[in-house]
Amino acid sequence: MTLPIVLLLIILSIALVLFSFEWISPDVTAIGVLVALVLLGLIPIEKAFAGFGSDTVILLLGLLIMTTALMRTGVVEVVSRYMLQYTRDYPRRLLLLTMTVVGLLSAIINNTAATAFFLPVILNLSQRSKISASRLLMPMAFAAVLASSVTLISTSTNVVVSGLIVQAGLPPIGMFELTPVGIPVLIVGLLYMLVIGQRLIPDRQIPKDLTDSFGLRPYLAELRIYPGAPLVGKTLAESGLGRNLDLTVMSIIRNKKRQLAPSANFQLEAGDALIVEGSSKDILKIKDMAGIDIQADAKFSDLDLQDNNLRLVEVVLLPNSHFIGRTLKGLQLREKFHIQVLAISRPSGVLHSKIAHVHLNLGDVLLVQGNSKQITTLQDDNAFNVLGEVETQRFDRKRAWIVIGIFALTLTFATVKLMPMPVAMLLGALCVFVTRCISPDEAYRKVDWKVLILIGCMLALGVAMQTTGTAQFLAERLVNLVGGLNPIWLLAGFFLLTVLLTQPMSNQAAAAVIIPVALQTAFQLNLNPRTFAMMIAVAASTSYLTPLEPACLMVYGPGRYRFIDFVKVGGLLTLFVFALAIILVPVFWPL
Repeated sequence: MTLPIVLLLIILSIALVLFSFEWISPDVTAIGVLVALVLLGLIPIEKAFAGFGSDTVILLLGLLIMTTALMRTGVVEVVSRYMLQYTRDYPRRLLLLTMTVVGLLSAIINNTAATAFFLPVILNLSQRSKISASRLLMPMAFAAVLASSVTLISTSTNVVVSGLIVQAGLPPIGMFELTPVGIPVLIVGLLYMLVIGQRLIPDRQIPKDLTDSFGLRPYLAELRIYPGAPLVGKTLAESGLGRNLDLTVMSIIRNKKRQLAPSANFQLEAGDALIVEGSSKDILKIKDMAGIDIQADAKFSDLDLQDNNLRLVEVVLLPNSHFIGRTLKGLQLREKFHIQVLAISRPSGVLHSKIAHVHLNLGDVLLVQGNSKQITTLQDDNAFNVLGEVETQRFDRKRAWIVIGIFALTLTFATVKLMPMPVAMLLGALCVFVTRCISPDEAYRKVDWKVLILIGCMLALGVAMQTTGTAQFLAERLVNLVGGLNPIWLLAGFFLLTVLLTQPMSNQAAAAVIIPVALQTAFQLNLNPRTFAMMIAVAASTSYLTPLEPACLMVYGPGRYRFIDFVKVGGLLTLFVFALAIILVPVFWPL
């Protein structure tokens, strides 16, 4: 074992830990990996940044721009309208149509984007048809992920695998090369969810009262200010209620008139009743302040926290939200937008107190109180989506057909190999700009640059594993262990390893780690390396065991799921996908 191999294995181990726990953003971890490779001399400088100008990144950039144009012109919205029209009173039909539409759409656009768009649509359908959202959201997310192997562009992970095998001297993956396996996986997966999976999903009705839904009532209290109290005559900013006691004043009742979300300059008077939010420990500290009493018999509902101008809504953070990675204190929502966040719901539980310093994540559901106009403004700015509401945009029919035509021609050019796929995708992006289907500024705002950065950096890791001999070293150790076994067992082992890695870390990162070792192992055993590449491409998108897949993370909070729900429903589905893959992959790509 040489020094470069030792150093790369150390970097790889640290990266796997950081990717798994996400103490820092995955794209930042990937940048750190790239910088470490360059500084330690593990990759030539001329190859270090080649990934950012690679066919893989250019292909994805063009695809993301065209996908954004499809959303912008209302192509996807018109599909949701038909769903609303034909499925209102038929729960089973609604479930089947939801999964089918999302699955087919995810075959040609990124599955995360498809899930993000249909999330509010499905919640709206749930309310209209009076079906529990939990019975629809998980099947929708699983359908989006199940379509990942239908085409090359179904998920960016397939494009990454294609780029990595090109680095190893193999031809890139064709547009429909994965389809013979992807279609059976999609069909069997949809049938499983329709017949078996839906029976395993709990029917969790969402409470109509959001204060109940977020468990907020124990964190609400009514305080009464009596004459002579030290707070009389002070503003809220001067009172120290927020700064010293970590209490949020949500409403003030004076002379039977309610003042919601009072400003920091609001002056307190004797006789005021304050509805505050905070932990029981912080609320009880009020007893130490003279002239202030806690009204023990006070009862609260949503009506106490909203009026004609102020709304109490739950919102979800979707991809491209500029809230992700920020804290509430840093965003200054109350100061800038007169909006306050009362609670945060995420897989680990509901957070109520001391949430100002919590870093927000994809899929977080926030209980928000604020001005209707400002909430709408932030939703239009892609900061979040208000759950249960479908954004109504004017459907630009003329430009929608233009985008559909451009997308279809682009796929045709790439499929018949009239031009290289990255060139076809970039040509498609140029066409949607020239035809003004979407402006460059809007398209660039919607592009998920974090994914492109992650992929560009992880492609460099693949090069480093080859140039340092790390991939060959690991492959030799693996061959010594299982070289005498049937190759099918080795193929199954790589599937299992990839599935395990994709649960805590991004699919792209998992593929970038496994592919070089798998290809080198195939070369060592004189087996077909393409068989292993295709198996890993399928496995990298088998992300049903936990809610950590982006598509699943987005539905976790709105569906009121628990971690074990995904293990129960997704565990059996993973076995079905594995059985199909282990049978079909060696048939279409013989060992």
